[in-house]
Amino acid sequence: MHPAFSVIFLTTLIGVGQGLFLALFTAQSYALFDLLPRQDSHAFYAHGSGIALLFLIGGLIASFFHLGRPERAWRSATQWRTSWLSREVIVLPAFMGMVFLYGLVHLFDIKPVLATLPGGIAIDLTVVIGTLAWLLAFMLYGCTAMIYACLRFLREWHSSLTVINYILLGGASGFTLATLFAAIAAPELVRFFAGWAVIITLLGLVSRVASLIRNARLKPKSTLQSAIGIKHPKIVQTTQGFMGGSFNTREFFHGKSAAFLRSIKWIFLLLAFVVPVLLLATGLSGSAPVELLILAFVVQYLGLLAERWFFFAQANHPQNLYYQAIG
Repeated sequence: MHPAFSVIFLTTLIGVGQGLFLALFTAQSYALFDLLPRQDSHAFYAHGSGIALLFLIGGLIASFFHLGRPERAWRSATQWRTSWLSREVIVLPAFMGMVFLYGLVHLFDIKPVLATLPGGIAIDLTVVIGTLAWLLAFMLYGCTAMIYACLRFLREWHSSLTVINYILLGGASGFTLATLFAAIAAPELVRFFAGWAVIITLLGLVSRVASLIRNARLKPKSTLQSAIGIKHPKIVQTTQGFMGGSFNTREFFHGKSAAFLRSIKWIFLLLAFVVPVLLLATGLSGSAPVELLILAFVVQYLGLLAERWFFFAQANHPQNLYYQAIG
């Protein structure tokens, strides 16, 4: 398929925003049970939520660049019963709204206690809103991934690994950003976030390599014979069917060589996984320089851009049997 950069930025930016929120709420949940130091609501949770919201807004803005008629974008939500895209369109603003409320109640310290657990653990308004946002974050990962995983004819995407990869890669980038944020706003949490960022990044590496191995073993179900309905054992294609370009030749093929694809694969494996883990390992000591953590996030995000480009480009549409081969 032809990768659209608007979709690449959409999926990676909202993935970072979701992951950062999950990191913040994870820290609050640990602190609720006195497993981590409690943080100032205004300086940590409110500001962190604001950063997460900025990434989500950036992804939302990017989404408009692949719409032919942006003024009709609202119609994309009308098919929620059958369309994963419609569900994503509904869940994304709902999640953004909950993240905004989560940051708002922390900012103004609006924390009425709504329930008390055994042991005297108080469940206040921030915990309830955070839990709802946590559920929406995973729903959004699922909706975004299922847009592609539900397409049976694109076998490279039609796998549970697609959903797992979207969750793990978004979570990895979010926890890496949380490590950087903690180095500035809450140094005592750097080791906690760095540890989880390394774990999730390594799990993402295992999952992504598994999908690469799976896709490399796929054998096409269609052939030139089945595509044109002729059973002759030897068919030679001398033209792609057009003297010039067309929608088919532009939108369903990336136009790059196999060598280029291989280079992108190794680039994203290094940048999205290997290099960030090595840089984040310095954060496990609790005294990592902020500059190294900035580098870790930037390198990982660039790697995720390359990974997402490869994800879209690797999907081989069956129509390419005819339109993209020139004898």
